[in-house]
Amino acid sequence: MGYTQKEGFDYYDTFSPIEKFGTVRVLLAIAVVNNWHLAQLDVNNVFLYGDLHEEVYMSIPTRSNYSLFTQQQGSSFIALLVYVDDILITSNNLEAINQLKVFLDRQFKLKDLGNLRYFLGLEVARSNTGIALCQIKYALDIVNAARMIGCKTARFPKEQNCKISKTEGNLLNDPSIYRRLVGKLLYLTLTRPDITYVVHKLSQYMDKPRETHLQAAYRVMQYIKGSPGKGLFFSSKSQLHLKAFNDSD
Repeated sequence: MGYTQKEGFDYYDTFSPIEKFGTVRVLLAIAVVNNWHLAQLDVNNVFLYGDLHEEVYMSIPTRSNYSLFTQQQGSSFIALLVYVDDILITSNNLEAINQLKVFLDRQFKLKDLGNLRYFLGLEVARSNTGIALCQIKYALDIVNAARMIGCKTARFPKEQNCKISKTEGNLLNDPSIYRRLVGKLLYLTLTRPDITYVVHKLSQYMDKPRETHLQAAYRVMQYIKGSPGKGLFFSSKSQLHLKAFNDSD
């Protein structure tokens, strides 16, 4: 990270610890049920602003490094999750969190962001009843970027009986508009399961998007404009039992 790499040893190694967002959500759900403390750190100078003068060839690694670390000592448990330069810590022992912060600050220059409130674009609100996750700022930003802040709202993200076809409609002259919009919507699905199906369906037409696909994406935007604050809620009274559902259709 930053200036800690040494030429001749690991200078040409390039990597970033990345954790799946599903893991982030699961960790938060477990933390709120167990009433664990949640803290956030940011590593300074992870990225250096410089021009690249060498050719860099990347290869797929043969193995992966951990990005979620846990430690159990007696009754004390602590978990540390890393996403590039953002660190999330949860523990049932506040003193253990403080000790870990001191240790990490000796290795890397850190910024202590205190209690978890905003992580990777996810807005986190905690109360005695649980944790709420949403992306209201991001949702409003993409509505505004699409110049749809004054559009009518929609009750549902997809029109009833509307089947999205691969061949129906004219090809878009500028497919980048569609790709950018759907890409932003994909990130919004992190806390919006209500739009996940239709957005993932729209993402199947990135190669040759058509006018009908763009109109379907605008329909999702109309729905988001009417409900920008929707998100996920993890109740502190939930049971930690894994449940799965599927649809044969």
